[in-house]
Amino acid sequence: MDKRLFINTKPGNTFLDKLTGKTKVRTFLILVFLLIATWDIRLIAPLFVLALIALLSIHPDPKKMWGVTIFIIVMNLFNLLLLWLVSPDYGRDICGGSTVLFRITDFYIVTSETLWYFMVRFLKFITTFLISMTFIQSITPSEMAAGLHSVKIPYKICTIISIAFRYIPDITRDFNNIKISMQARGMELDPKKTKLGERLKQNVLILAPLIITSFDRVGNISNAMDLRGFGKKKDRTYYSEHEDTKGDKIMMPVYLAFLALFIFVVVMNTVHPGAYEVWCPWIA
Repeated sequence: MDKRLFINTKPGNTFLDKLTGKTKVRTFLILVFLLIATWDIRLIAPLFVLALIALLSIHPDPKKMWGVTIFIIVMNLFNLLLLWLVSPDYGRDICGGSTVLFRITDFYIVTSETLWYFMVRFLKFITTFLISMTFIQSITPSEMAAGLHSVKIPYKICTIISIAFRYIPDITRDFNNIKISMQARGMELDPKKTKLGERLKQNVLILAPLIITSFDRVGNISNAMDLRGFGKKKDRTYYSEHEDTKGDKIMMPVYLAFLALFIFVVVMNTVHPGAYEVWCPWIA
């Protein structure tokens, strides 16, 4: 798919797209849990490279990715700035040292350990973001439901998630169509000509009827599912979940290796808890 939405209803043609929902969900969950469990840049940096390669391999639309990426980067940098303003020597407790690079005031100082921790934290968040975007852009709602069900989540919950994600593109498309129609009738939504408050007000007026209409759709879907006997049995199969491909057989030892690595990290953190949270090369 050359131009991907954030939520796709049809799978693409890349290696990751052709994997089963089971493989995609399991790999995603294991990688996210692994990132949560570690603050070691020796593990985070390779995961960042793998996540970046994986995202580029599915050929995402740069125009759709650019805005979200900039927002995530800016918000993370702003979060780090606030953390530094509250505790300039935060790296002392995290890394176990305080090498002052320069002083702004007696309170506000810049240390090597704090900068190191900020870099590790930023890289960890960006890696999680890249993995999440790769997962979202390579899976369909039906595949997500099948994958979640494969990890023993009740299929009723999986179906709710699938329907919710499937309707987001419809609501987005209807919103854009109504917005264009209202602009054609004279509603001014140009950021250069209209204040932010007025634009927000007009967008809310467009979005409110869509939400109400969505509730009607939910009622219709619920009635149709009841008529077809949904929820009567304890288990179900998914039409979108095909047999394992060659790619799934390749990915199975990969995500099992990541699972073993996750278990190893958790065990090591439990059996040999370090005095400090983040590994620092000049202190370790």
